[in-house]
Amino acid sequence: MTGNRHIVNISASPTHTRHRGFDLLRVIAIYMVMQIHTGEFEYIATDGTVLHTAGSWAVGWTNSLLRVCVPLFVMITGFFLFPIENERKFFRKRFTRVLIPFVIWCAVYAFYYYGQGAISLQTALLNIAKIPVNYGTEVGHLWFVYMLMAIYLIAPVFSPWIVSASRKSMELFLALWGVTLLLPFIHLFFSGVWGECYWNATPTLYYFSGFIGYAVLAAYIKRFWMAPSLRIDWLAIGMVVAGYSATLAGFLYRLRYEHEVKSLELTWNFTTLNVAIMTAGIFLLFRNIYAVRRNSLVWRLIDDLSRMSYGMYLAHIIVLNSMHSLLAPLLGNALLRIPTIALTTFVITYLAVKLISLLPGSKYLIG
Repeated sequence: MTGNRHIVNISASPTHTRHRGFDLLRVIAIYMVMQIHTGEFEYIATDGTVLHTAGSWAVGWTNSLLRVCVPLFVMITGFFLFPIENERKFFRKRFTRVLIPFVIWCAVYAFYYYGQGAISLQTALLNIAKIPVNYGTEVGHLWFVYMLMAIYLIAPVFSPWIVSASRKSMELFLALWGVTLLLPFIHLFFSGVWGECYWNATPTLYYFSGFIGYAVLAAYIKRFWMAPSLRIDWLAIGMVVAGYSATLAGFLYRLRYEHEVKSLELTWNFTTLNVAIMTAGIFLLFRNIYAVRRNSLVWRLIDDLSRMSYGMYLAHIIVLNSMHSLLAPLLGNALLRIPTIALTTFVITYLAVKLISLLPGSKYLIG
């Protein structure tokens, strides 16, 4: 079992002026990813079914809030993504600094699992060959890169609209996107809605769905909601509380009887309304955080962690597996075990990636 199915913009640093609040948020989000993956050891059995243990309940309380990690990365990406003025330069930089490290690490993981005895050499080589089709190893967190590539590919199409759209136009898009976030729950009662059937995979609101909504939401906030406002801050806190409550309640309720991970994680889905509300609330709380002493040791560390975050995302599963094997038997309380292993993984992964960054051509390894 490897807690590795989810993730992380932890990609190359944006070319626009840096926003220290979102640098900090990116660092927090990459830690969230590691704790989520640590928590998977607590509720997912080696055969992929649900574990019903004290650790499973603990992970519900500790990790339900952290489901915002991937949406936050997409929102940070969306905040800095628009406008796109030079498409050739945009694609060259984004794809070079994201795709090349991704392919290299796919190969690293293939041989890592071969070295662990989990797969044969033939399977390792086959997994590498399958990278253009899907991530070619048993390391599921790499799904994120394919999704990120989709955001980059569609971004030049959205860019002119993002720049010129009226507030009402953007709000209409986001409202329709919000309806699609209810689909996982609607499908509990109706297997197909708005034209869904086996011969039509693109129903009515298909083109308003998915992670692109988070990028548009960030661009909307950048245009219309960045001004300091105590009213917005309190609204954001309420959104976090409401989103967390729904996310947690759904997980704990289904944990009582579910045996399939897919069903258990219904309210943990990244593209559900409860997670989106929680994500938007946290993003709003960080929108006006600025560095008072930009050159202080703390902010320099945050800046460096932010720059290393894509490499940390790519590498952390190897470190996590080792730390879990070493520390889990020593920590009996899951509420202590989960964050301890996650924090240890975070620190060691950062130090390792920092060392890699000192090598010539390191951008092809860690972005």
